[in-house]
Amino acid sequence: MRSDEPSPSVQQNPQNRSRSGPGRRSFLAGAGTGLGIAAVGLGATAVARPEAPGRTPSFAPGRPIVFRGATVVTGDPQLGVQQNADVLVIDSVIRAVGPNLRTPSDAAVVDGRDRILMPGMIDTHRHMWQTVLRGVGAEWSIQNYFQFMYLGWAKFWRPEDVYAGNYLSMVEAINSGVTTSLDWSHALSTLDHAEAAADALFDSNGRARLAFSDLSAPAQEWAVPGGDADRLLRTRFASKNQLVTMQLAWDTPTEAAFPERPAWEFARDRDLMVTQHAGIWKFSPDNALQILRDNGFLLPTNTYVHGGSFPDSAYGLIADSGGNVSISAESELNAGQGYPPTGKVRERGIPISLSMDTSVWWSSDMFSAMRATLNADRGLDHQAAQADGKTVVNNDLRTEDVIHFATQGGADALGLGSSLGSITPGKLADLVMLRADTPSMVPLTNASHQIVFQATRAEVDTVLVNGRVLKYGGELISPDLKRARRLAEASRDYIRDMAGAKQWSEAQEPAPFKVA
Repeated sequence: MRSDEPSPSVQQNPQNRSRSGPGRRSFLAGAGTGLGIAAVGLGATAVARPEAPGRTPSFAPGRPIVFRGATVVTGDPQLGVQQNADVLVIDSVIRAVGPNLRTPSDAAVVDGRDRILMPGMIDTHRHMWQTVLRGVGAEWSIQNYFQFMYLGWAKFWRPEDVYAGNYLSMVEAINSGVTTSLDWSHALSTLDHAEAAADALFDSNGRARLAFSDLSAPAQEWAVPGGDADRLLRTRFASKNQLVTMQLAWDTPTEAAFPERPAWEFARDRDLMVTQHAGIWKFSPDNALQILRDNGFLLPTNTYVHGGSFPDSAYGLIADSGGNVSISAESELNAGQGYPPTGKVRERGIPISLSMDTSVWWSSDMFSAMRATLNADRGLDHQAAQADGKTVVNNDLRTEDVIHFATQGGADALGLGSSLGSITPGKLADLVMLRADTPSMVPLTNASHQIVFQATRAEVDTVLVNGRVLKYGGELISPDLKRARRLAEASRDYIRDMAGAKQWSEAQEPAPFKVA
Protein backbone atom coordinates (compact mmCIF):
# COMPACT_ATOMS: atom_id res chain seq x y z
CA MET A 1 0.00 0.00 0.00
CA ARG A 2 1.36 3.43 -0.92
CA SER A 3 1.89 5.95 1.86
CA ASP A 4 -0.92 8.13 0.50
CA GLU A 5 -3.52 5.35 0.60
CA PRO A 6 -6.08 5.05 3.39
CA SER A 7 -6.26 2.01 5.60
CA PRO A 8 -9.61 0.22 5.19
CA SER A 9 -10.45 0.39 8.89
CA VAL A 10 -14.04 0.05 10.11
CA GLN A 11 -15.55 2.62 12.42
CA GLN A 12 -18.61 0.83 13.74
CA ASN A 13 -21.68 2.66 14.93
CA PRO A 14 -23.91 1.05 17.58
CA GLN A 15 -26.97 2.38 15.72
CA ASN A 16 -26.02 0.29 12.70
CA ARG A 17 -26.89 -3.02 14.37
CA SER A 18 -29.30 -5.24 12.49
CA ARG A 19 -32.82 -5.63 13.77
CA SER A 20 -32.60 -9.35 13.16
CA GLY A 21 -28.92 -10.27 13.15
CA PRO A 22 -26.30 -9.77 10.45
CA GLY A 23 -28.40 -11.07 7.56
CA ARG A 24 -31.90 -10.02 6.59
CA ARG A 25 -32.79 -6.33 6.45
CA SER A 26 -29.59 -5.37 8.20
CA PHE A 27 -27.90 -3.08 5.76
CA LEU A 28 -30.48 -0.30 6.10
CA ALA A 29 -30.04 -0.01 9.85
CA GLY A 30 -27.52 2.80 9.45
CA ALA A 31 -29.73 4.91 7.18
CA GLY A 32 -29.32 8.59 7.73
CA THR A 33 -26.59 8.37 10.35
CA GLY A 34 -23.86 9.74 8.11
CA LEU A 35 -21.38 7.54 9.94
CA GLY A 36 -19.21 4.97 8.29
CA ILE A 37 -15.63 4.21 7.42
CA ALA A 38 -13.03 6.93 7.65
CA ALA A 39 -9.79 7.08 5.71
CA VAL A 40 -6.73 7.19 7.94
CA GLY A 41 -3.00 7.33 7.33
CA LEU A 42 -3.34 9.11 3.99
CA GLY A 43 -0.27 11.29 4.24
CA ALA A 44 -0.48 14.27 1.87
CA THR A 45 -4.18 14.52 1.08
CA ALA A 46 -6.97 16.95 0.41
CA VAL A 47 -10.75 16.95 0.45
CA ALA A 48 -10.98 17.32 -3.31
CA ARG A 49 -14.15 18.85 -4.72
CA PRO A 50 -16.04 17.92 -7.91
CA GLU A 51 -14.53 19.14 -11.13
CA ALA A 52 -16.31 21.73 -13.24
CA PRO A 53 -19.91 20.84 -14.18
CA GLY A 54 -20.09 18.92 -17.45
CA ARG A 55 -16.39 18.14 -17.41
CA THR A 56 -15.43 14.46 -17.53
CA PRO A 57 -12.66 13.57 -15.08
CA SER A 58 -9.64 11.79 -16.43
CA PHE A 59 -9.90 8.14 -15.48
CA ALA A 60 -6.33 7.25 -16.33
CA PRO A 61 -5.26 3.74 -15.32
CA GLY A 62 -4.09 3.69 -11.72
CA ARG A 63 -5.56 7.09 -10.86
CA PRO A 64 -7.60 7.01 -7.61
CA ILE A 65 -11.31 7.80 -7.92
CA VAL A 66 -13.50 9.39 -5.27
CA PHE A 67 -17.28 9.72 -5.39
CA ARG A 68 -18.28 12.86 -3.49
CA GLY A 69 -21.54 13.61 -1.70
CA ALA A 70 -23.62 10.63 -2.84
CA THR A 71 -26.35 8.72 -1.08
CA VAL A 72 -24.49 5.43 -0.62
CA VAL A 73 -26.53 2.24 -0.28
CA THR A 74 -23.61 0.18 0.90
CA GLY A 75 -25.24 -3.25 1.34
CA ASP A 76 -22.89 -3.62 4.32
CA PRO A 77 -24.73 -4.62 7.53
CA GLN A 78 -22.59 -2.28 9.63
CA LEU A 79 -22.64 0.73 7.33
CA GLY A 80 -26.23 0.84 6.11
CA VAL A 81 -27.17 3.82 3.96
CA GLN A 82 -24.80 6.79 4.09
CA GLN A 83 -26.20 10.24 3.32
CA ASN A 84 -23.93 12.81 1.62
CA ALA A 85 -21.04 10.38 1.77
CA ASP A 86 -17.87 9.69 -0.18
CA VAL A 87 -16.38 6.47 -1.51
CA LEU A 88 -12.68 6.21 -2.36
CA VAL A 89 -11.33 3.69 -4.88
CA ILE A 90 -7.62 3.02 -5.28
CA ASP A 91 -6.11 0.29 -7.48
CA SER A 92 -9.45 -1.48 -8.11
CA VAL A 93 -10.25 -1.68 -4.37
CA ILE A 94 -12.73 0.25 -2.23
CA ARG A 95 -10.53 1.94 0.37
CA ALA A 96 -12.89 4.10 2.42
CA VAL A 97 -16.54 5.08 2.86
CA GLY A 98 -17.77 8.09 4.84
CA PRO A 99 -18.37 11.84 4.85
CA ASN A 100 -15.69 14.32 3.80
CA LEU A 101 -12.97 11.75 3.18
CA ARG A 102 -9.41 12.94 2.87
CA THR A 103 -8.11 11.51 -0.37
CA PRO A 104 -4.99 11.47 -2.54
CA SER A 105 -4.51 14.87 -4.14
CA ASP A 106 -4.48 13.36 -7.63
CA ALA A 107 -7.83 11.54 -7.26
CA ALA A 108 -10.39 11.85 -10.04
CA VAL A 109 -13.51 13.32 -8.46
CA VAL A 110 -16.97 12.12 -9.45
CA ASP A 111 -19.84 14.35 -8.35
CA GLY A 112 -22.26 12.18 -6.38
CA ARG A 113 -24.74 14.93 -5.53
CA ASP A 114 -28.28 13.94 -6.58
CA ARG A 115 -26.96 10.44 -7.12
CA ILE A 116 -27.27 7.03 -5.46
CA LEU A 117 -24.20 4.82 -5.28
CA MET A 118 -24.86 1.09 -4.88
CA PRO A 119 -22.97 -2.18 -5.34
CA GLY A 120 -22.89 -3.55 -8.87
CA MET A 121 -25.71 -5.98 -9.53
CA ILE A 122 -24.96 -9.66 -10.18
CA ASP A 123 -27.00 -11.88 -12.52
CA THR A 124 -26.51 -15.57 -11.73
CA HIS A 125 -28.23 -17.14 -14.75
CA ARG A 126 -28.45 -15.72 -18.26
CA HIS A 127 -28.33 -17.58 -21.58
CA MET A 128 -26.28 -14.96 -23.35
CA TRP A 129 -26.02 -16.74 -26.69
CA GLN A 130 -29.76 -16.22 -27.24
CA THR A 131 -29.52 -12.43 -27.09
CA VAL A 132 -29.23 -12.24 -30.89
CA LEU A 133 -32.92 -13.25 -31.01
CA ARG A 134 -34.05 -10.65 -28.48
CA GLY A 135 -37.83 -10.50 -28.10
CA VAL A 136 -38.69 -13.35 -30.46
CA GLY A 137 -40.20 -15.48 -27.70
CA ALA A 138 -42.32 -12.93 -25.84
CA GLU A 139 -45.46 -15.11 -26.28
CA TRP A 140 -43.78 -18.41 -25.43
CA SER A 141 -44.43 -20.93 -22.72
CA ILE A 142 -41.58 -23.20 -21.76
CA GLN A 143 -42.98 -25.81 -24.16
CA ASN A 144 -42.68 -23.30 -27.00
CA TYR A 145 -39.12 -22.57 -25.91
CA PHE A 146 -38.14 -26.23 -26.07
CA GLN A 147 -39.88 -26.59 -29.42
CA PHE A 148 -38.23 -23.66 -31.15
CA MET A 149 -34.90 -23.21 -29.36
CA TYR A 150 -33.85 -26.63 -28.13
CA LEU A 151 -35.35 -28.88 -30.81
CA GLY A 152 -35.32 -26.38 -33.65
CA TRP A 153 -32.85 -23.55 -33.86
CA ALA A 154 -29.99 -24.14 -31.40
CA LYS A 155 -28.15 -26.21 -34.02
CA PHE A 156 -27.96 -23.14 -36.27
CA TRP A 157 -25.65 -21.20 -33.96
CA ARG A 158 -22.13 -20.89 -35.34
CA PRO A 159 -19.23 -19.81 -33.12
CA GLU A 160 -19.59 -16.26 -34.41
CA ASP A 161 -23.26 -16.24 -33.40
CA VAL A 162 -22.36 -17.35 -29.87
CA TYR A 163 -19.80 -14.56 -29.76
CA ALA A 164 -22.34 -12.00 -30.99
CA GLY A 165 -24.92 -13.01 -28.39
CA ASN A 166 -22.44 -13.02 -25.53
CA TYR A 167 -20.88 -9.72 -26.50
CA LEU A 168 -24.23 -7.96 -26.88
CA SER A 169 -25.43 -9.43 -23.59
CA MET A 170 -22.39 -8.05 -21.80
CA VAL A 171 -22.91 -4.64 -23.43
CA GLU A 172 -26.46 -4.64 -22.17
CA ALA A 173 -25.53 -5.87 -18.70
CA ILE A 174 -22.79 -3.30 -18.10
CA ASN A 175 -24.92 -0.48 -19.46
CA SER A 176 -27.71 -1.57 -17.09
CA GLY A 177 -25.59 -1.70 -13.94
CA VAL A 178 -24.96 -5.45 -13.92
CA THR A 179 -21.26 -5.69 -13.19
CA THR A 180 -21.05 -9.50 -12.96
CA SER A 181 -22.96 -11.92 -15.20
CA LEU A 182 -23.08 -15.69 -15.18
CA ASP A 183 -23.32 -16.90 -18.77
CA TRP A 184 -25.33 -20.16 -18.53
CA SER A 185 -23.81 -21.16 -21.84
CA HIS A 186 -25.46 -24.33 -23.15
CA ALA A 187 -24.77 -23.77 -26.85
CA LEU A 188 -21.13 -24.88 -26.64
CA SER A 189 -21.40 -27.87 -28.96
CA THR A 190 -17.76 -27.59 -30.09
CA LEU A 191 -14.58 -26.19 -28.63
CA ASP A 192 -14.75 -23.41 -31.23
CA HIS A 193 -18.15 -22.39 -29.85
CA ALA A 194 -16.70 -22.39 -26.34
CA GLU A 195 -13.70 -20.31 -27.39
CA ALA A 196 -16.04 -17.79 -29.02
CA ALA A 197 -18.16 -17.53 -25.86
CA ALA A 198 -15.06 -16.94 -23.76
CA ASP A 199 -13.63 -14.41 -26.22
CA ALA A 200 -16.78 -12.29 -26.04
CA LEU A 201 -16.74 -12.22 -22.25
CA PHE A 202 -13.08 -11.27 -22.11
CA ASP A 203 -13.51 -8.63 -24.82
CA SER A 204 -16.30 -6.90 -22.90
CA ASN A 205 -14.06 -5.80 -20.00
CA GLY A 206 -16.87 -6.78 -17.62
CA ARG A 207 -16.79 -9.37 -14.87
CA ALA A 208 -18.29 -12.68 -15.93
CA ARG A 209 -18.54 -16.36 -15.14
CA LEU A 210 -18.68 -18.74 -18.10
CA ALA A 211 -20.86 -21.67 -17.00
CA PHE A 212 -19.83 -24.22 -19.62
CA SER A 213 -22.62 -26.43 -20.98
CA ASP A 214 -23.85 -28.18 -24.12
CA LEU A 215 -27.54 -28.96 -24.54
CA SER A 216 -26.79 -31.27 -27.49
CA ALA A 217 -24.93 -33.88 -25.41
CA PRO A 218 -25.00 -35.21 -21.84
CA ALA A 219 -22.53 -33.69 -19.43
CA GLN A 220 -20.58 -36.92 -19.04
CA GLU A 221 -19.46 -36.57 -22.67
CA TRP A 222 -17.89 -33.11 -22.42
CA ALA A 223 -17.23 -32.49 -18.69
CA VAL A 224 -14.57 -35.15 -18.30
CA PRO A 225 -10.76 -35.14 -18.30
CA GLY A 226 -9.61 -34.27 -21.81
CA GLY A 227 -13.09 -33.10 -22.87
CA ASP A 228 -13.91 -29.67 -24.26
CA ALA A 229 -14.64 -28.19 -20.84
CA ASP A 230 -11.29 -29.41 -19.56
CA ARG A 231 -9.42 -28.11 -22.58
CA LEU A 232 -11.00 -24.65 -22.27
CA LEU A 233 -10.33 -24.58 -18.55
CA ARG A 234 -6.65 -25.32 -19.04
CA THR A 235 -6.08 -22.83 -21.86
CA ARG A 236 -8.25 -19.87 -20.82
CA PHE A 237 -8.97 -20.11 -17.11
CA ALA A 238 -5.72 -20.92 -15.36
CA SER A 239 -6.37 -18.28 -12.68
CA LYS A 240 -9.42 -17.77 -10.49
CA ASN A 241 -8.44 -14.12 -10.09
CA GLN A 242 -9.35 -13.19 -13.66
CA LEU A 243 -12.29 -10.92 -14.49
CA VAL A 244 -13.74 -13.89 -16.37
CA THR A 245 -13.76 -17.27 -14.67
CA MET A 246 -15.36 -20.64 -15.39
CA GLN A 247 -17.68 -23.18 -13.84
CA LEU A 248 -20.09 -25.83 -15.16
CA ALA A 249 -23.82 -25.94 -15.91
CA TRP A 250 -26.33 -28.73 -16.55
CA ASP A 251 -29.75 -29.97 -15.45
CA THR A 252 -30.46 -31.93 -12.29
CA PRO A 253 -30.27 -35.74 -12.68
CA THR A 254 -33.27 -37.67 -13.96
CA GLU A 255 -32.22 -41.28 -13.34
CA ALA A 256 -31.37 -43.10 -10.14
CA ALA A 257 -28.55 -44.82 -12.06
CA PHE A 258 -26.86 -41.39 -12.15
CA PRO A 259 -25.03 -41.58 -15.50
CA GLU A 260 -23.79 -38.03 -14.88
CA ARG A 261 -21.36 -39.24 -12.20
CA PRO A 262 -18.21 -38.71 -14.34
CA ALA A 263 -19.18 -35.07 -14.92
CA TRP A 264 -19.77 -34.47 -11.21
CA GLU A 265 -16.46 -36.11 -10.38
CA PHE A 266 -14.75 -33.89 -12.92
CA ALA A 267 -16.34 -30.79 -11.32
CA ARG A 268 -15.18 -31.92 -7.87
CA ASP A 269 -11.66 -32.74 -9.03
CA ARG A 270 -11.27 -29.41 -10.85
CA ASP A 271 -12.84 -27.43 -7.99
CA LEU A 272 -15.59 -26.11 -10.27
CA MET A 273 -18.97 -24.92 -9.04
CA VAL A 274 -22.11 -26.30 -10.72
CA THR A 275 -25.30 -24.42 -11.56
CA GLN A 276 -28.34 -26.52 -12.47
CA HIS A 277 -31.77 -26.02 -13.95
CA ALA A 278 -33.83 -27.60 -11.19
CA GLY A 279 -37.34 -27.95 -9.83
CA ILE A 280 -39.01 -27.36 -13.21
CA TRP A 281 -42.61 -28.46 -13.67
CA LYS A 282 -42.93 -31.75 -15.60
CA PHE A 283 -39.22 -31.76 -16.47
CA SER A 284 -37.35 -32.19 -13.18
CA PRO A 285 -38.15 -35.37 -11.22
CA ASP A 286 -39.16 -35.00 -7.58
CA ASN A 287 -36.27 -37.17 -6.46
CA ALA A 288 -33.52 -35.25 -8.31
CA LEU A 289 -31.94 -33.91 -5.14
CA GLN A 290 -32.17 -37.27 -3.40
CA ILE A 291 -30.17 -38.70 -6.30
CA LEU A 292 -27.51 -36.05 -5.76
CA ARG A 293 -27.50 -36.66 -2.02
CA ASP A 294 -27.25 -40.42 -2.37
CA ASN A 295 -24.24 -40.02 -4.67
CA GLY A 296 -22.45 -37.45 -2.54
CA PHE A 297 -22.96 -34.42 -4.79
CA LEU A 298 -25.53 -32.37 -2.86
CA LEU A 299 -22.88 -29.71 -2.32
CA PRO A 300 -22.79 -26.25 -0.72
CA THR A 301 -21.38 -24.88 -3.99
CA ASN A 302 -24.44 -25.96 -6.01
CA THR A 303 -26.83 -23.37 -7.44
CA TYR A 304 -30.39 -24.49 -8.23
CA VAL A 305 -32.01 -22.30 -10.90
CA HIS A 306 -35.80 -21.77 -10.71
CA GLY A 307 -36.67 -24.40 -8.10
CA GLY A 308 -40.39 -23.64 -8.17
CA SER A 309 -41.66 -27.21 -8.49
CA PHE A 310 -39.62 -28.99 -5.86
CA PRO A 311 -41.46 -31.05 -3.25
CA ASP A 312 -41.16 -29.49 0.20
CA SER A 313 -38.59 -32.09 1.21
CA ALA A 314 -36.20 -30.85 -1.49
CA TYR A 315 -35.99 -27.38 0.04
CA GLY A 316 -34.93 -29.05 3.27
CA LEU A 317 -32.18 -30.89 1.42
CA ILE A 318 -30.89 -27.66 -0.11
CA ALA A 319 -30.95 -25.93 3.26
CA ASP A 320 -29.10 -28.76 4.97
CA SER A 321 -26.47 -28.88 2.22
CA GLY A 322 -25.75 -25.13 2.19
CA GLY A 323 -26.69 -24.77 -1.48
CA ASN A 324 -28.40 -21.72 -2.96
CA VAL A 325 -31.26 -20.87 -5.33
CA SER A 326 -31.31 -18.49 -8.29
CA ILE A 327 -34.76 -16.96 -8.74
CA SER A 328 -35.76 -15.83 -12.26
CA ALA A 329 -39.17 -14.42 -11.42
CA GLU A 330 -39.97 -12.95 -14.86
CA SER A 331 -39.15 -16.33 -16.34
CA GLU A 332 -41.00 -18.48 -13.83
CA LEU A 333 -44.15 -16.35 -13.96
CA ASN A 334 -44.26 -16.35 -17.76
CA ALA A 335 -42.82 -19.68 -18.87
CA GLY A 336 -44.29 -21.98 -16.24
CA GLN A 337 -41.33 -23.68 -14.55
CA GLY A 338 -43.18 -23.23 -11.27
CA TYR A 339 -44.19 -20.26 -9.13
CA PRO A 340 -41.16 -18.28 -7.91
CA PRO A 341 -40.32 -20.08 -4.65
CA THR A 342 -38.94 -17.08 -2.77
CA GLY A 343 -41.17 -17.65 0.24
CA LYS A 344 -40.42 -21.36 0.58
CA VAL A 345 -36.72 -20.74 0.13
CA ARG A 346 -36.58 -17.90 2.67
CA GLU A 347 -38.51 -19.93 5.24
CA ARG A 348 -35.65 -22.41 5.27
CA GLY A 349 -32.87 -19.84 5.28
CA ILE A 350 -31.59 -20.81 1.83
CA PRO A 351 -29.44 -18.08 0.19
CA ILE A 352 -31.04 -16.42 -2.84
CA SER A 353 -29.67 -14.67 -5.91
CA LEU A 354 -31.58 -13.21 -8.86
CA SER A 355 -31.31 -13.81 -12.58
CA MET A 356 -32.93 -12.85 -15.88
CA ASP A 357 -32.69 -16.14 -17.83
CA THR A 358 -32.84 -14.98 -21.45
CA SER A 359 -33.70 -11.89 -23.49
CA VAL A 360 -35.23 -14.07 -26.21
CA TRP A 361 -38.20 -13.58 -23.85
CA TRP A 362 -37.57 -10.99 -21.15
CA SER A 363 -36.02 -7.68 -20.27
CA SER A 364 -32.60 -8.75 -18.94
CA ASP A 365 -33.12 -5.86 -16.50
CA MET A 366 -32.17 -6.52 -12.88
CA PHE A 367 -34.39 -3.69 -11.68
CA SER A 368 -37.24 -5.67 -13.24
CA ALA A 369 -35.92 -8.81 -11.54
CA MET A 370 -36.10 -7.15 -8.13
CA ARG A 371 -39.62 -5.87 -8.77
CA ALA A 372 -40.88 -9.16 -10.19
CA THR A 373 -39.49 -11.07 -7.21
CA LEU A 374 -41.09 -8.71 -4.72
CA ASN A 375 -44.41 -8.62 -6.59
CA ALA A 376 -44.63 -12.40 -6.89
CA ASP A 377 -43.84 -13.00 -3.22
CA ARG A 378 -46.18 -10.33 -1.89
CA GLY A 379 -48.96 -11.31 -4.27
CA LEU A 380 -48.82 -14.89 -3.05
CA ASP A 381 -48.92 -13.75 0.58
CA HIS A 382 -52.02 -11.66 -0.10
CA GLN A 383 -53.71 -14.48 -1.99
CA ALA A 384 -53.00 -17.01 0.78
CA ALA A 385 -54.24 -14.67 3.51
CA GLN A 386 -57.40 -13.79 1.64
CA ALA A 387 -58.16 -17.46 0.98
CA ASP A 388 -58.36 -17.79 4.78
CA GLY A 389 -60.52 -14.68 5.07
CA LYS A 390 -57.63 -12.64 6.45
CA THR A 391 -55.63 -9.58 5.39
CA VAL A 392 -51.89 -9.03 5.24
CA VAL A 393 -51.13 -6.15 7.58
CA ASN A 394 -47.36 -5.85 7.09
CA ASN A 395 -45.43 -7.15 4.10
CA ASP A 396 -42.73 -9.70 4.84
CA LEU A 397 -40.31 -9.44 1.90
CA ARG A 398 -38.84 -5.93 1.73
CA THR A 399 -37.03 -3.81 -0.82
CA GLU A 400 -33.70 -4.14 0.99
CA ASP A 401 -34.05 -7.92 0.79
CA VAL A 402 -34.29 -7.99 -2.99
CA ILE A 403 -31.42 -5.51 -3.31
CA HIS A 404 -29.40 -7.94 -1.22
CA PHE A 405 -30.43 -10.83 -3.50
CA ALA A 406 -29.36 -8.80 -6.57
CA THR A 407 -25.95 -7.86 -5.14
CA GLN A 408 -24.46 -9.73 -2.18
CA GLY A 409 -26.65 -12.76 -2.83
CA GLY A 410 -25.24 -13.06 -6.33
CA ALA A 411 -21.69 -12.64 -5.11
CA ASP A 412 -22.19 -15.35 -2.51
CA ALA A 413 -23.71 -17.73 -5.07
CA LEU A 414 -20.60 -17.39 -7.25
CA GLY A 415 -18.23 -17.90 -4.32
CA LEU A 416 -17.16 -14.24 -4.53
CA GLY A 417 -18.91 -12.89 -1.46
CA SER A 418 -15.73 -11.86 0.32
CA SER A 419 -14.66 -9.61 -2.55
CA LEU A 420 -17.93 -8.42 -4.15
CA GLY A 421 -21.54 -7.58 -3.33
CA SER A 422 -21.30 -4.59 -1.00
CA ILE A 423 -19.56 -1.24 -0.72
CA THR A 424 -17.15 -2.32 1.97
CA PRO A 425 -13.51 -1.22 2.30
CA GLY A 426 -11.26 -3.99 1.10
CA LYS A 427 -13.74 -5.29 -1.49
CA LEU A 428 -13.29 -4.84 -5.22
CA ALA A 429 -14.74 -1.68 -6.72
CA ASP A 430 -17.70 -2.94 -8.77
CA LEU A 431 -19.98 0.07 -8.35
CA VAL A 432 -23.08 1.58 -9.95
CA MET A 433 -24.17 5.20 -9.61
CA LEU A 434 -27.81 6.06 -10.36
CA ARG A 435 -29.23 9.48 -11.14
CA ALA A 436 -31.68 10.65 -8.52
CA ASP A 437 -32.60 13.90 -10.27
CA THR A 438 -34.75 12.41 -13.05
CA PRO A 439 -38.54 12.73 -13.31
CA SER A 440 -38.81 9.13 -12.06
CA MET A 441 -36.65 9.67 -8.98
CA VAL A 442 -37.28 13.15 -7.52
CA PRO A 443 -37.64 13.84 -4.70
CA LEU A 444 -35.16 11.39 -3.23
CA THR A 445 -36.81 10.19 -0.03
CA ASN A 446 -35.70 6.61 0.55
CA ALA A 447 -32.90 5.38 -1.69
CA SER A 448 -33.50 1.64 -1.23
CA HIS A 449 -37.23 1.91 -1.82
CA GLN A 450 -36.64 3.95 -4.96
CA ILE A 451 -33.92 1.67 -6.35
CA VAL A 452 -36.48 -1.14 -6.44
CA PHE A 453 -39.72 0.59 -7.39
CA GLN A 454 -38.72 3.74 -9.29
CA ALA A 455 -35.25 3.26 -10.79
CA THR A 456 -34.80 1.94 -14.32
CA ARG A 457 -31.86 1.31 -16.59
CA ALA A 458 -32.20 4.92 -17.75
CA GLU A 459 -31.01 6.08 -14.32
CA VAL A 460 -27.71 4.18 -14.56
CA ASP A 461 -25.19 7.00 -14.81
CA THR A 462 -21.80 5.48 -13.97
CA VAL A 463 -20.51 1.89 -13.82
CA LEU A 464 -17.18 0.66 -12.45
CA VAL A 465 -15.91 -2.89 -12.80
CA ASN A 466 -12.75 -3.72 -10.89
CA GLY A 467 -12.18 0.00 -10.42
CA ARG A 468 -12.33 0.70 -14.16
CA VAL A 469 -14.95 3.17 -15.42
CA LEU A 470 -16.99 1.47 -18.17
CA LYS A 471 -19.87 3.97 -18.21
CA TYR A 472 -19.87 7.62 -17.19
CA GLY A 473 -22.44 10.39 -17.40
CA GLY A 474 -24.93 7.98 -18.94
CA GLU A 475 -22.58 7.15 -21.81
CA LEU A 476 -21.18 3.65 -22.30
CA ILE A 477 -17.40 3.72 -22.67
CA SER A 478 -16.74 -0.02 -23.03
CA PRO A 479 -17.73 -2.41 -24.54
CA ASP A 480 -18.72 -1.15 -28.01
CA LEU A 481 -22.49 -0.97 -28.64
CA LYS A 482 -22.15 -0.21 -32.37
CA ARG A 483 -20.02 -3.31 -32.87
CA ALA A 484 -22.37 -5.41 -30.75
CA ARG A 485 -25.36 -4.28 -32.80
CA ARG A 486 -23.66 -5.00 -36.12
CA LEU A 487 -22.67 -8.51 -35.07
CA ALA A 488 -26.03 -9.32 -33.49
CA GLU A 489 -28.06 -8.16 -36.48
CA ALA A 490 -25.96 -10.30 -38.81
CA SER A 491 -26.47 -13.35 -36.57
CA ARG A 492 -30.20 -12.70 -36.23
CA ASP A 493 -30.57 -12.52 -39.99
CA TYR A 494 -28.60 -15.73 -40.49
CA ILE A 495 -30.63 -17.71 -37.94
CA ARG A 496 -33.90 -16.32 -39.31
CA ASP A 497 -32.91 -17.47 -42.79
CA MET A 498 -31.97 -20.91 -41.49
CA ALA A 499 -35.29 -21.23 -39.64
CA GLY A 500 -37.30 -20.23 -42.69
CA ALA A 501 -40.06 -17.65 -42.99
CA LYS A 502 -42.89 -20.00 -41.97
CA GLN A 503 -41.31 -21.22 -38.73
CA TRP A 504 -39.98 -17.75 -37.91
CA SER A 505 -43.53 -16.39 -38.13
CA GLU A 506 -45.03 -19.30 -36.17
CA ALA A 507 -42.49 -18.83 -33.40
CA GLN A 508 -43.44 -15.22 -32.82
CA GLU A 509 -47.17 -15.92 -32.79
CA PRO A 510 -47.68 -19.45 -31.41
CA ALA A 511 -51.09 -21.12 -31.64
CA PRO A 512 -53.80 -19.84 -29.26
CA PHE A 513 -53.83 -20.79 -25.59
CA LYS A 514 -54.31 -24.41 -24.63
CA VAL A 515 -53.49 -26.67 -21.70
CA ALA A 516 -52.06 -30.13 -22.27
